[in-house]
Amino acid sequence: MLTVKNLYHSYTNDNRYAVQDIHFEIEKGEIFGFLGPSGAGKSTTQKILIGLLPLQRGEVRIADIDIRKPTEQLFNIIGVSFEQPNIYKKLTGLENLEFYRKMFSVPTEDPMKLLRMVGLEQAANKRAGGYSKGMMQRLVFARSMLNAPKMWFLDEPTSGLDPNTASQIKEIIWQKRKEGATIFLTTHNMHIADELCDRVAFINDGKIELIDSPRNLKLKYGERMVLVEYKEGGMVKKEYLSMVEEKDRKRLNRLIDEGNIETMHSQEATLEEIFIKVTGRGLK
Repeated sequence: MLTVKNLYHSYTNDNRYAVQDIHFEIEKGEIFGFLGPSGAGKSTTQKILIGLLPLQRGEVRIADIDIRKPTEQLFNIIGVSFEQPNIYKKLTGLENLEFYRKMFSVPTEDPMKLLRMVGLEQAANKRAGGYSKGMMQRLVFARSMLNAPKMWFLDEPTSGLDPNTASQIKEIIWQKRKEGATIFLTTHNMHIADELCDRVAFINDGKIELIDSPRNLKLKYGERMVLVEYKEGGMVKKEYLSMVEEKDRKRLNRLIDEGNIETMHSQEATLEEIFIKVTGRGLK
């Protein structure tokens, strides 16, 4: 659905690249996470993919359409939810969606249905300038679904939202994926990426460090540990035991045989821990 080859972009004339030699492919129906800290090149890459920045060097194709030669068909199949809300504040939420839907030459979703999905039904006829930041973000998210995009670009879709609203947004993303949408998710929130993504790419200093599924990354870079809580002498104790080292495995089997275990959980590395291990830097 999306092919990127040898992508470079510079904001200066001295060959300092914001992104350099980036290449990846996204299959139809996949949720692909593009992960990295601020300034790593995430936004630059997405802006090139959606046409906000010119393609200086490399090749990008969306649904086999060369973005150097964008067609009406291309803009009919992509949707974009920006992290920073860009809406008409003097229009109501409903008027924003009604205005935007006229830009497409394909059937569009019912604006009120979309506002209902993101919890803005009661504010549909209120001027968007009076919305809170979270409400504006939900309006932009709803707007990105108007044309039922086949290629959906999401930039920090849950940033700044309360847990309940963030959960609703995640449910919508999963549902759209089930309906066949391909999703390019840009974020520095590794927890969200772990929950949603089929594969993730780590970008750091304009370069992709690795691409793999969250599960494979955890198996490759994480230590196989188990946290055991057990009773001993009337007290609850905790131990971290390796599932690889022989002495720890024997200790675990002994605790199981004694029958005093209360809880037992496998421990795996988080994507953030893996990112730090691979790149040597954090996400802030």
